[in-house]
Amino acid sequence: MNPDDPLLTILACPLDKGPLALLTDEEALYNPRLRLSYPILEGIPQLLPSSGQKVGADEHERYLARRKAPAT
Repeated sequence: MNPDDPLLTILACPLDKGPLALLTDEEALYNPRLRLSYPILEGIPQLLPSSGQKVGADEHERYLARRKAPAT
């Protein structure tokens, strides 16, 4: 999955129905509101509630910083 994929505009967290951020390095979709990461396996997002993995505070801050960093 890439950042320009139109599918990203319609994918939502199965728990709070909010938008997800693509983490290309981790091959995951991230919900910063609930601090849950959903894996992408073989190009297919795993968006079952049980697939979400809790993210710690340090990792959460790293994800947020990366999203705010200007693209180079």
